[in-house]
Amino acid sequence: EVRLVESGGALVQAGGSLRLSCAYSGFSCEEYHIGWFRQAPGKEREGVSCISSVDDSTYYGESVKGRFAISDDNAGNKVYLQMNSLQADDAAVYYCAARYTYSRNTLRTRPYGYDFWGQGTQVTVSS
Repeated sequence: EVRLVESGGALVQAGGSLRLSCAYSGFSCEEYHIGWFRQAPGKEREGVSCISSVDDSTYYGESVKGRFAISDDNAGNKVYLQMNSLQADDAAVYYCAARYTYSRNTLRTRPYGYDFWGQGTQVTVSS
C-alpha cells in the first residue's frame, strides 16, 4: 500500500527557512502526483504545492509562490518542500498526500483529489 511519512516540522522564526520531507513508498503505478497541504486551527485544509511524477510539473498556491519550492528526489523516494521567508500565516500542520493520475496528468490542487495521506508534521512560526 502507499505510505507517506512527513518529517522536518519545527519551530522557526519569521523570515527563516525550513525544509519538509515526505518519504514515499508502495506506489503500484509510476504515474502519480504528490502534494503538500496544510491546515491551521480553525481553517480549512489548503493546497500548498504539488508535483507530478510524469513530467515534474508543479503547482504553488498564490500565498507561497516565490517563497516555497517543491522537488522530487526519485532516487531517494522523497519529496521535499523548501520553505523560505516564513510568515506567521505559514504556521500549520503540513500534510503530504498522493494520488494516481490514471493517465490524466492535470494537477489537482484540492484535498478531495488525493487518496493517500501522511500523518502530518507541525510547523510553528515565531516572531
